[in-house]
Amino acid sequence: MRTLLQPRKHFLWLALILFTFVSCELEDDQAIVDDEIATKNIVETAQDTDALSSLVAALTKADENDDSDLITTLSGTGPFTVFAPTNEAFTELLNNLEGFDSLEDFDTDEERAILASILQYHVIAGAAVASGDLTNGQEVTTVQGEGLKIILDDGVFIDDATDQNAEVGIPDVTASNGIVHVINKVLLPQAIINALNEGGTLVDIVVATEDLSLLEAAVIKADLVDTLNGDGPFTVFAPTNDAFEALLMALGSDYMGLDDFDTPEEIELLKSILLYHVIPAQVLEADLAAGEVGTALPDNSLMIIEEDGKFVIGDASDTNANISGTDIMASNGVAHTIDKVLLPQVAVDFVASLQMKNIVEIAVETDDLSLLVDALVQANAGLVETLSGEGPFTVFAPTNEAFAALLDVLGDDYNALSDFDTQEELDLLVDILTYHVVAGTAAFSTDLSDGQTIPTVSEDEVTIKLEGDYVFVKDASDEKAKVVLPDVAASNGVVHVIDKVLLPQTAIDFVASLQLKNIVEIAIETDDLSLLVDALVQANAGLVDTLSGEGPFTVFAPTNEAFGALLDLLGDDYHSLSDFDTQEELDLLVDILTYHVVAGTAAFSSDLYNDQTIPTVSDDEVTIKLYSGHVFVKDASDEKAKVVIPDVEASNGVVHVIDKVLLPQAAIDFVASLQMKNIVEIAIETDDLSLLVDALVQADAGLVEALSGDGPFTVFAPTNHAFVELLDTLGFHGLSDFDTEDEIALLIKVLTYHVVAGTAAFSTDLSDGQHIETLQGENVGINIKDGNVHIEDATDSNATVVLPDVAASNGVVHVINKVLLPQEVLDILNPPVPNIVALAASVDDLSLLVEAIIQADAGLVDVLSGDGPFTVFAPTNDAFEDLLHALGNDYNSLDDFDDDDDQELLAKILTYHVVAGAALASNDLYNHQQLHTVQGESLFAIINHGVFVRDKTHVDAEVIGPNNEASNGIVHLIDKVLLPQEVLDELH
Repeated sequence: MRTLLQPRKHFLWLALILFTFVSCELEDDQAIVDDEIATKNIVETAQDTDALSSLVAALTKADENDDSDLITTLSGTGPFTVFAPTNEAFTELLNNLEGFDSLEDFDTDEERAILASILQYHVIAGAAVASGDLTNGQEVTTVQGEGLKIILDDGVFIDDATDQNAEVGIPDVTASNGIVHVINKVLLPQAIINALNEGGTLVDIVVATEDLSLLEAAVIKADLVDTLNGDGPFTVFAPTNDAFEALLMALGSDYMGLDDFDTPEEIELLKSILLYHVIPAQVLEADLAAGEVGTALPDNSLMIIEEDGKFVIGDASDTNANISGTDIMASNGVAHTIDKVLLPQVAVDFVASLQMKNIVEIAVETDDLSLLVDALVQANAGLVETLSGEGPFTVFAPTNEAFAALLDVLGDDYNALSDFDTQEELDLLVDILTYHVVAGTAAFSTDLSDGQTIPTVSEDEVTIKLEGDYVFVKDASDEKAKVVLPDVAASNGVVHVIDKVLLPQTAIDFVASLQLKNIVEIAIETDDLSLLVDALVQANAGLVDTLSGEGPFTVFAPTNEAFGALLDLLGDDYHSLSDFDTQEELDLLVDILTYHVVAGTAAFSSDLYNDQTIPTVSDDEVTIKLYSGHVFVKDASDEKAKVVIPDVEASNGVVHVIDKVLLPQAAIDFVASLQMKNIVEIAIETDDLSLLVDALVQADAGLVEALSGDGPFTVFAPTNHAFVELLDTLGFHGLSDFDTEDEIALLIKVLTYHVVAGTAAFSTDLSDGQHIETLQGENVGINIKDGNVHIEDATDSNATVVLPDVAASNGVVHVINKVLLPQEVLDILNPPVPNIVALAASVDDLSLLVEAIIQADAGLVDVLSGDGPFTVFAPTNDAFEDLLHALGNDYNSLDDFDDDDDQELLAKILTYHVVAGAALASNDLYNHQQLHTVQGESLFAIINHGVFVRDKTHVDAEVIGPNNEASNGIVHLIDKVLLPQEVLDELH
């Protein structure tokens, strides 16, 4: 926004002034130059020429910029032709530039760059052109980039971008690196002329004028730069800095500078003030005439006043502005400086408002409003700050006597405003105070009308009543407040002093609530609710404190008779509420009591309707039934409670007295469970489960106590017939035959296989294919077929549930027609057949065979322990002793088969005794039957008064112990080790 070179006059005028020829000095300098020998360069030549000292100073000044080095350039080899302006030429230029008294005023990088551009316009590089070499009309290009034109007309003239040519006063001053022609005018290129001829706008003038710096800041803050840079034309009365300082002083300590105009409203005010200084036309001093003139601020005019032969400017205030400077011309208008900031009416009103106290200050300074001030402070809700703000507000201000009357109404707990100390009370105080405030308007008494309703900040309305010469304000009560002192004007509104604290409906309700007792207090004071109170205390769950709290609550309160009926229903264990003494019972009592409480609403009988469902604090619902003008409450049972005393209002809700204790489903289930027997009791009372009971007693393992405990359990209970079948299978006459430790342990395993712990699984909970882990540890399977449930155990026959879902207090019983047997029991009753290796290991006379199998280390142990089937001809210990004897002294025992060859030989002998793929009993063999062995060669069965096995020797082996069954085959004991041909060949 800053204009670097501001011309005092239009540039054409400047060009005429610059046409000055100082002949005397030039002639003197010519003599000096002529005497010099051309041994000096252009710069040195200029330095030695007094008339060119300004040129040297200009070069030096331009070179202060980092990117300029004109002196070094013009001291270089060249060649150059330089048109050198005289000192007078530079002086004339400076005289006509605003703000430039000397070359030292080129003191910024931008200004020095302009100076360098002017100087470069005087230099032609690459040639030293003497005047005699110049031709008329010749155009030469300068270092600056623009051209000069040579005019030869009774002298040498240089035509630059101006309308006035420069004349060469001293031509052909020879230097070592070129030639200098001294001229009488500073040449100006078009670029510089453009800059000069652009001219500054009104904003540029303000910016360039030091004494208008505050006006500049104001224009920027009010966002009027673009406006005053516009086409215009405008006339601006420009207040000086002193004028702005005087305005700020008048505005007071809140306005120490223009930065204090920081709200949107203040900035808008500043904008209005500035526009009030602008006339949307060009008015020169000569055009001024007395009278009214419109401004750029709509509907606001200035007065031009003639006074003592001069003109002053009149605004909306009582003080005129003097014109201190006139006709400061700009490209878009004219400015006149003045010694005062002109104030439109809006600004005069603003200044006046600053002298006025705000609503809070008025209250603080008024003795009879001290309690109002205390109330505002006590509320601590920002109301002091709000009512000290901009507004506008209308405040109905109660006197001290009015506040004292309110405290009397509230009772002994409220002796001062400081007794409003809970959050609820503070919220109420805020509600009362904001009920006295109307925001957005300053309504004086003349603005009020009879019957007028006015919304307050509290969102409730007050009503204006005009009676005689007085104004009254009606609140939510029956008593009106009288305005005893109207129209106390404030900087941010108006105050009307009243003789009563206005009460919104919330305050009236609060006052009424102070007279009410809370729900617990009502219950305590009502004889027929004493058992309800006992129940609340016995539950010890904070319900007394809760129902003494804020609420609101709706409570259905059972009478003493209702609680007596409940205790009778619960049985002999419950003579009084103190019998609810276990945690489970206390939890149930809490569930019952909270089933009588509805939180969050005070539902009077008029609020209830037929079939209405209401969620209670217990999370269960009650249903309202209306019959013949009476209200009934339906719980989870089949019997409804009748409301015998409705609508007992409390400070924190409402109580309806009822003739029955309401029972949630949990309570009904509990009552039902009291009538229900446990699993053991059911078994004892069921004739067809007597043997099950006998079994539990006979096992003597604590199962009777366990199945009488909490559970839950699922028990599959075999009938007497099922136990009889088991006893028959075992060969026992009765359960008392389980009399050894092992037999009792077996019975315990059987019984615990019928018990599932941790769940009461009714038949509807069972699914086909389901497997359930029992207390014994193994699973039973569920098989559902044709609507019947069958239980799969480890046997091949399932048990059928003949009587499902016998509910017990600690679980469920399913009666079944078979005793379930786990695999563990089956294994005890029917020990598993050993495999061939285990069988051999169990027979003493086969110990050397077992040693041989191990010694051979050929995996035979694993093979003969596998699935099979195999037929093994097993040599006795004597047979192996005979073999060792036959092999000689090197084989005293099987341990002597100790190298790889021996072990391989032993393995061939052993595998020659094994027939794979069949378990052949002795009666399966026939005479001369060929038997293929694992070793690869065959054996032959010989049937001749016994069973014999023929190998490759001449002696047959006799089967002396046939048909020893194993799980994976059959073993025949023989009296000789069989030898295949392969072994015989190796031995011989």
